[in-house]
Amino acid sequence: MIESMESLWRSATGTNPNPEDYDGVEYWSSPERAGWLTKQGDYIKTWRRRWFVLKQGKLLWFKAPSVTRTSEPRGVIPVGSCLTVRGAEDALNKPFAFEISTDRFTMYFVADSEKDKEDWINSIGRTIVQHSRSVTDSEVVDYDSKR
Repeated sequence: MIESMESLWRSATGTNPNPEDYDGVEYWSSPERAGWLTKQGDYIKTWRRRWFVLKQGKLLWFKAPSVTRTSEPRGVIPVGSCLTVRGAEDALNKPFAFEISTDRFTMYFVADSEKDKEDWINSIGRTIVQHSRSVTDSEVVDYDSKR
């Protein structure tokens, strides 16, 4: 029962990634941002240090920084589906903490320094804006241009 609940939770939060979730993302090559973060577990609320890679609108994480073409992510968040990224020191009572929220869940992270935290927030925030702009542009229907 607990195993199936954990599996369901992992699927809902992107922590049990299907290869289709990151298909076409060359996460092993020239990421927009990469580095160590400590991430709160999704089901069991322990903190684990993971290597994160931001690339092509996806935030992926791995156990080690030696990411290659054959590395399998431990999890992936489609950053375009995120609504906010912001500091979370007060919420967690931990320095250098931040959170990423979607309409379904909030995930918490802790960076190694204030500068790292700000750099991650800025990089993820830019990706959210870029994705929302491209989604919005593609969804615009201009009835005047169809006349």
